[in-house]
This record gives sequence, C-alpha cells and structure tokens, in this order.
Amino acid sequence: MHIQHIEVGNFRKLQSVRIDFSEETTIFVGANNSGKTSAMIALRRFLVDRSDFSIHDFTLTHWAKIDAAAVGWEQPVLGKESEPFDWGVVLPFIDVWLSVPVHELHYVQKLLPTLDWDGECIGVRLRYEPKDIQALKHEYLTAKAAAEAVMSSAYEQESLAHESTSEVTAAEAKKEGSDFALWPRTMMDFLSRRMRATFEVRAYLLDPANLVVPKDGLASPQILPVDSEPLEGDPFKGLIRIDEISAQRGFGHSPRKALREEDAADDQGEQRTGKKLSSQLRSYYTQHLDPFDTPEPKDLQALQALHAAQTAFGKRLADSFSVALGELEDLGYPGVTDPKLIVTPNIKPVDGLNHPSAVHYEVPTYLAEKGDAHRLPEDSNGLGYQNLVSIVFALMSFRDKWMKVGKAGRTMQDEEARIPPLHLVLIEEPEAHLHAQVQQVFIKQAYDVLRKHDSLKGSKDLRTQLIVSTHSSHLAHEADFASLRYFRRLPAPATTGAVPVSSVVNLSEIFGNKDKTERFVRRYLKATHCDLFFADGAILVEGPAERILVPHLVRAREDYDYLERCYITWLEIGGSHAHRLKSLLLHLGLNTLIITDIDAKDGVTGKKVAIPKRGAGLKARNETLKAWIPAEESFDALLDKKHEEIVFNDPSGYAIRVAYQQPISVTYKAKEPVEALANTFEDALVYENMTLFETMDGAGLIAKFRDAIADSPNLDALAKELENALSDGSKAKFALDLMYSDEIDSLKMPTYIHNGLIWLAEQLKRKEEGTTGKSTEVAA
Repeated sequence: MHIQHIEVGNFRKLQSVRIDFSEETTIFVGANNSGKTSAMIALRRFLVDRSDFSIHDFTLTHWAKIDAAAVGWEQPVLGKESEPFDWGVVLPFIDVWLSVPVHELHYVQKLLPTLDWDGECIGVRLRYEPKDIQALKHEYLTAKAAAEAVMSSAYEQESLAHESTSEVTAAEAKKEGSDFALWPRTMMDFLSRRMRATFEVRAYLLDPANLVVPKDGLASPQILPVDSEPLEGDPFKGLIRIDEISAQRGFGHSPRKALREEDAADDQGEQRTGKKLSSQLRSYYTQHLDPFDTPEPKDLQALQALHAAQTAFGKRLADSFSVALGELEDLGYPGVTDPKLIVTPNIKPVDGLNHPSAVHYEVPTYLAEKGDAHRLPEDSNGLGYQNLVSIVFALMSFRDKWMKVGKAGRTMQDEEARIPPLHLVLIEEPEAHLHAQVQQVFIKQAYDVLRKHDSLKGSKDLRTQLIVSTHSSHLAHEADFASLRYFRRLPAPATTGAVPVSSVVNLSEIFGNKDKTERFVRRYLKATHCDLFFADGAILVEGPAERILVPHLVRAREDYDYLERCYITWLEIGGSHAHRLKSLLLHLGLNTLIITDIDAKDGVTGKKVAIPKRGAGLKARNETLKAWIPAEESFDALLDKKHEEIVFNDPSGYAIRVAYQQPISVTYKAKEPVEALANTFEDALVYENMTLFETMDGAGLIAKFRDAIADSPNLDALAKELENALSDGSKAKFALDLMYSDEIDSLKMPTYIHNGLIWLAEQLKRKEEGTTGKSTEVAA
C-alpha cells in the first residue's frame, strides 16, 4: 500500500493541484514562493495537527466570497432573502488517493467506495469545514448585531451630548466614524477569532470513477455531492503513521509541542527534534531502552548496580544533611506533630542524560592514548553537524516507533501494538546549515535509514514514503529526477480580486522516459549541476566564451540591473543541443533566453562553415533555429526575422526567445556604413568593438583580431580573416584574456544579446507584476 497522489484545493497558493507521490522518495522543488511550503503545511494541517488552521490557510481569492455570503445572511434581517452559499467551492481540502493491493483489503474495508471494488485506487477527502453552518450563522449574526448595537448607542450618546448646539447628529457621527468598526467587521474577521471553535476537519469517501487527469499542472478535483456523509473518526488511524521534521528544527528556537499523544511524554512535551541532541537521546532512551520499564533479565545487573549506588548515596546524604536538619530543629521545626524532613535520593538511568553536557563530541587528538582525547559538549560543534545528527537520529526514532522497537512495543494494548502498513515521513528543507556534499549524502541515505530494520528489508507490505521539500540545487541534483515535483508560480488571473496561485508538474513525465533525448537531458543536468528547478529565469548560451563574458557584462552594466535582482540560472549548451531541453523548459514554464550562433553553412555543397553572405543560398547549421524557434533553416530568412517571430509565447504567461547574430551597421575603411553579418559570438563582439580591438594588447585570438582589423582592405576580407582565426583559436582562452584586460569595462555587449537580455528583463518584470498583483490590466 502507498499513497499514489494527493490533490490539494483552496489551500493558500494551492487552489487546485495534484501532487504525485513516488513509491519511495518524492522531492518538492521550485523557486521561492512557488507553493512548496504550502504543500508541506497542507500535509501537516490535515494529516498531523488538525487543530492548527488559521484564516490564512484559505486561498485569498475566496475571502471576498465568504464575506459576501455573510452579508447575504444579514439580508433577511433587512427584509430580503439570501441565496444559499456553496461552501464546497471555498473550503480547504486534501484528497488522499491510496494504491491498495487486493491482499491488503482488510486494512481499508471501511474506505471502500463500493462493494464491487476491484482494486482501483481509494480516495478520501479531508475537508476543513464548519461544524454546524446554522450555529455558525447564528453566532456571527449575534456578534455582528452586538457590535452594531454598541456602535449605534455610542453615536446616539455623542449626538445627545451636542444636541444643544446641534453640532453633530447621530447620522453625522456615524458617517464620521465610518472607517471604524467593532469586531466582527466581516466574516473573515469573525473567523480570525472563532474559526477553531466553529470549524473542524471531516473525512469523505471519493469515487475513483470521477478522477480527472490534470491539465497544465492544474487538477480538477471531483465535486463532493451535497448529501455526502462524513466518515466517523480518523480514516487513517492504524493505516498510516505520519512523522515530520519541520524547517525550524529548534536550534536556538523554542521547541514545539509533541505531534501526537504517544509522543507527549517525550522530554516533558519537548518535540523529538528539539534544540539538543541530548533531548532526543533522552526521549529515545525513555521509550525504547529504559530498564525500569518492563525490565528484562539483561537489565537486572544494571538495576542492582543502581540500587547499590542509591543506597550508598542515601547514607552519605543523610550524614551530610544531619547538621543542617539539626539546626532547623533548634528553630522549632519540625515540632512534635509536624512531619520530619528526610533527604533520600531517587536515581534513574535517564538522569544521566538530563543535563546539557550529557552528549559530547570527541575531538581527534594527535598521538593521544585511548580514552585521553579531548571532549566537548554538543553545542561546541557546528550547526551543520548538529543538524545532520539531529535529523538522522530523528529518522531512526521515527522508524523504531513505527516498528515498536524495544520497550515501546511491550507496554501497548493489542490495538495500539498493530503496525500501520504505511509510514509517511515529511522533511522540510533539510539543507539548513549543511555543506553541499553533506546534502548530497543525506538525500541518498535518508530513505535507507528509514528502512534499516529486519522487518522492512524487501518488504512490500510495510511501505515507507519520504516527502522532502528543498531549495537546494545540490540536493535536487543528487536525487532521481523522476522523483522531483516542480512547483510553478502562475500569475494572478486577470479578474478583480484574483491572487497568484501555483501549479505542480510531475517531472517523472519527462525523466521517466528512456529515449535518447531524455537520457541526454538527464545526463546533461547531472554534469552541469545546474539550479534550473529553483530559478526565476534561464539563459542558455552557446559556448565557453559566452558563459564567461556575458554574465560578467550583465553584472557590470546598469542596463541589466533588474536581471541582477532575479534568480537567473546560466547553462552552457551547444546550439546543436539546446533544442533537446525543449520538453523540460515547456514543462517548467520558465522564461528563457537562448543565446546561440547562427552558424552558416553552404547550402549547395553542405560545407559546414561558410562566411556569412546574403543571397548565397546559405543555411543555418543550428538545430535550435531549424527545429524549434523560429523553425527556419534559410540563412537569409533568419537575418530578416522580426522580434515577434523569434519568440515562443505560451498562453499561461511564460515565453522563450532565441538571440542569434543579426545584421548590424558598421563603418570600416569606407565612407558609408555597411552591413556586417556575424557567424559567432566572437566575430559579433569584434564588429561591435572594432576601435577597442584594433589597439588592444594581447596574444592568441586578440592578436589575430587586431592584425585582421589592421590588414584587411574591406569588410568582406575582414570576415574571412576572422573566420580563419576562429577556426584554430581557443575561444575559452580568448574570453579569459578579455576578462584579464583593462578594456573589459569598455566592452560593448553585442546587440543581439543586448536585445535578448532586455526582453528577458521585461518578461520577468511582467511576471513579477502578475505574481504580486501589481498588474493594472484587470478584466471586467
């Protein structure tokens, strides 16, 4: 048994999404504010702590609808009829769909949708809804009427106070105070105080026949019939054990309360992932190892030793306190009838862990004898190491509690002792304070830690599913890409009151395939260690020279200041391969600029390299230009493409643009400007920085370009000399030489790249305005 997927609706940014779960590890990735945290909180709210909801868990778009419904409740008071309100369209919910083998039918008998169940997935909706709508309505109207009565009384008194002078009437006083109102101003204002008392989570069965495949990352959850009856109790009790490690793991923070009743005794309510590792060890010891709890024969020696120590220590305490207690008796206490003071110790094994220095780290010491190494308390170690040890120990504790290891399994009733067939573990941002290499090791080992038990090895009946949310490209890089779920930010719909929402893309649809293109993408991303899954936008460049120089020029020029504010990922990929990322970029919906070379070739002979020239029947070798954008091979046609013809605009709001060499006007050893046609980034750079290169010091390509500018009689000859120089010169070394030169600050960005960068900045600005609701284009 495992969770196949969940569908989340009306919860924060997740208005309607499906999140597919891998059978082992699922990783949530995406840019900041894309909905990853909302998804983890939704799982926590509905599956872990159902009393922790707030009004901010409702999607903001629905606030106006809920307030309008409450205004409708007030209409009958004014002599009007109110229309019934459909709460189902605004209530937060999560649909959990389980894949259950036939041999595990006994676990889910109460969750079967029909008696004719034949093995399809089983769905349960957990919805946060009013306990009693009529009672809620009555309480709201009562509070509203009470507030109105107080306000009206105050206005009348103010009017009477000024009656003699006729300065202020009751109506005028009310008008002057129109911006002020007592609680509750609106229904959402009322719920900000009363929601936990008036709402609760209820469970409903769903119909597998009504499952709809998501479209463009947005789900279409089934509509729950109005007459649906909720299930009694927790539908997942005894079925799923859920454990969680939140992003704030308590290092320097107050501990959170325990997540469930059986953990309430952990360290006087301190959460198992609290500040100190000693707290976690103490909790683990109490639940699984304490010899005082149902002792075994092997505990007898330790208990006898403790008893002897307690007796000896008791005698010593009695002797030590005898003088002090005798002095107390001289003062008249205790008297004849008063109870006498006796000091006696009560030593328990866990007391050895009940202090800040219970856990030490042994410092490696040069040539130290065994037992002579230095030891430091746990808070002397780095936060990263503390965090790693804490997380791993928490995972071990989760596993052992699930499997009832040690003492924990001997003190439970039969019903409690049953092991749930599914263990769901949630980890939020494990990368905090961790070195990049440690992050990679952690994500490879975490699932194995959760399965390191004899009963779990190879078991298909006891399943573990690990859900991790992360901002770390290192962690995502090391994971199986098919386990990634990409959270994509969507702009607010062009309707009044709408807010930005998110969609979720299942990257297993891309990386689960085995064809050559997907295999290339997988290998390429592994090799480049890119952060594509967390970026605001992407820039793909042709070769090493662009990868070295263009980012530097972007950082150094005010024209691109906005791009510096954004999270841009740079990928170096040849023009013959950029198109292979098409499927991935389309799935991610990422604004992307592809900086590539036109790479002219002879259209007749097929010679791979040709000097750019109009009317010569040349063709482009570049596969991205030929097969994707703008899907054109003719060199002449590419030169004359308009801006809108080299951009792919998706209806959902993102766009992909190519930037390749296009004609520029230069003056070179002629009175009139002439058209220059570049073939690569390097010769385009020369054409637009002619004056700079003709005097620039340097060797290699810089020297060859300098000589070509000086010796060529005209532009056609210069083009041929530049081509010859590039055919056997090192482009990467050329870029590094430019970076080292004094002229780098004066270098002009090639126009085709400049225009592309300005386009990308405008595209990201438009996205920011749409995401933050700044856009003024709102539909009526």
